[in-house]
Amino acid sequence: MQTIRLAVFPGGFNWPVWVAEELGYFAAQRLEVRVTPIAGSVEQFTGLIQEQQDLAITLFDNLIAYSEGQGEVPLVCEDLVALMASDTRVYPALVTAPHIRSYGDLKGQVLAVDAKRTGYAIVLYAMLEAGGLTPGDYTIESVGGVQQRYHALLEGHHAGALFNSPFEGLLVSKGYNLLETAAGVVGQYQGQVLATRRSWLRGNEAAVLGFMRAFLSALSWIYEPANKTRAMEIFVKYQPGASTDSAQTAFEVLFNANTGMPVDGALNLEGVRTAAKLRERFGVPRKQLQRSMENYLEPACLERALASLARD
Repeated sequence: MQTIRLAVFPGGFNWPVWVAEELGYFAAQRLEVRVTPIAGSVEQFTGLIQEQQDLAITLFDNLIAYSEGQGEVPLVCEDLVALMASDTRVYPALVTAPHIRSYGDLKGQVLAVDAKRTGYAIVLYAMLEAGGLTPGDYTIESVGGVQQRYHALLEGHHAGALFNSPFEGLLVSKGYNLLETAAGVVGQYQGQVLATRRSWLRGNEAAVLGFMRAFLSALSWIYEPANKTRAMEIFVKYQPGASTDSAQTAFEVLFNANTGMPVDGALNLEGVRTAAKLRERFGVPRKQLQRSMENYLEPACLERALASLARD
């Protein structure tokens, strides 16, 4: 058995990882996957760059930022690469406190992000600009991943933040406002990906392909209607405090046939280019990216993983 250290944000989008563990898909690939839930992208990329983690499920923008010297902390690694998509094909939504009903209402308010220079913060800046606001109109605070932002909004510490499903639906049901989704501002956008370092990939390609096969097999299993009840049980087991109702809400979003997680792990190439354009526009320090988008991708791994699954 080979051990793989995987850093993830807590949340339902880890469902395929839980299924692969629970049903023995990782074990069938002779892998022991040690999952580390992280509080934010700084912790995640510090671990990945300093070789304390092997793989990460993270926003594609984070990968570009830490490759280009635009990360939240002064760490640079030109070795980072995306292997496959691991996200839904829906866009984050700007959810605001009940008294915030327009972009104008956000003047003088504090908004929450994971990190000020990376990830969905870049999308948020584009949305605020399109909504007629300038950086001096609002304050941004780093609070951590989606669960931290969710609780920060509920506790009244912040006026708004970006959320993916099911969090935006949960907030709306509590009286919060969905101000706008990012779709109208950014168009196509690549969200979370499976990422690693090329140097580690070169010495561990068999293990990476095994991980991808197990992940994709778990994803296919979840999409089978006959497996839904068992999938719900796995969600409740691995998601602390989750109920069957919350599992149902997450399932409807994450595994929607049209907008859910791509069963073949395919990256959205137009979305990749959009992420790069937004980083050039809002990254700090502002710069033209030094690497072409192809240098951030390793499509051959996904092609080999899919080909081997087709043969099985």
